[in-house]
Amino acid sequence: MNIAFFACGLAGACMNGRAAYYWGMVRALHARGHDITFYEPDAGQNRHLCNLKDSTPARFVAYADDTPAKVLATVERATAADLVVKVSGADVQDALLDAALVDLRAPGRGVVFWDVDAPATLERMASHPHDALRTLLPRYDLVLTQGGGEPVRRAYRALGVRDCVPICNALDPNTHFPVERHPGFDGMLGFLGNRLPDREERVEEFFLRAAAQLPMHRMLLAGAGWQDKFMSPNVRCLGHVTTAEHNAFNCSTRAVLNVTRAGTARYGFAPATRLFEAAGAAACLITDDWPGLEAFFEPGTEILVAHNGDEVARQVDRLSAGVARKIGRAARARALAEHTYAHRAAQFDAVIEGRSVGRPLEVMA
Repeated sequence: MNIAFFACGLAGACMNGRAAYYWGMVRALHARGHDITFYEPDAGQNRHLCNLKDSTPARFVAYADDTPAKVLATVERATAADLVVKVSGADVQDALLDAALVDLRAPGRGVVFWDVDAPATLERMASHPHDALRTLLPRYDLVLTQGGGEPVRRAYRALGVRDCVPICNALDPNTHFPVERHPGFDGMLGFLGNRLPDREERVEEFFLRAAAQLPMHRMLLAGAGWQDKFMSPNVRCLGHVTTAEHNAFNCSTRAVLNVTRAGTARYGFAPATRLFEAAGAAACLITDDWPGLEAFFEPGTEILVAHNGDEVARQVDRLSAGVARKIGRAARARALAEHTYAHRAAQFDAVIEGRSVGRPLEVMA
């Protein structure tokens, strides 16, 4: 199938989990025989695309988006596709793209809306009853989401969409795997994540509160924006850690902490990219609790679960190296067996084929 993706962030795959999700899905879909063109607004970061073309099978089109006419000219190029995918938050001209791409629906060409931050989109539409996206969504053949499970699916179907199917983050085993420990990342507990408004309070509770209770243990805080945050002396603030260093980070601390963003935690059923990265490296994971967790990893055997910072501190304080290795290996085995991007691409194909009449994809009645 010839698939056109309109999205933003693939060039920044080294910087965020959303782009890693794109990369994992694009590679896995190509491996299943799909021909993919990735349309991304030329916002400066696309100067890096020349370094990425050898790393992914997708074709790249960096387009000018400073005028509506230029965006619409790019949309016209996508008429050769069998399936057009509009990813949420793709462009400064996002509302224009939402409307223009859904108009590409035609016999033999389907159009899908793929929401990579469903909690934020749903809460935005709930707060703004006249949001233009509300009237457009029922015209798309299908809504896909980057996780969210049944709660997100129900919320979208209540808006009149034909169907909503969550496709969760996953592991790319060619990117995330066990490596030798790195002395620069030695510690009892590590957290990797940028400082964000809907994450900061939860990091304070689950990481910084726990660290303050364990002054005898070294803790590592990685990610952009934390340098001026008050923290106990046993916390080493690393700043940005590159994607190339993620495996070493995950393999070097006794345990790795996952802290879910507030909106994502409310809806549940949406494991973060970082969670699968750590599992791929056979790291011992401690996570905050959220609905649907047990659908991905078995608590107590493949992952440790804490409900607050006090519980994180107790988990870390009693965690032996042997138990940590056992849990990490079990998490890696589960991820490889059920949660790779190859599994997600197979799910994508099954969803699309279930809503088509032969090839190419037929538009739903």
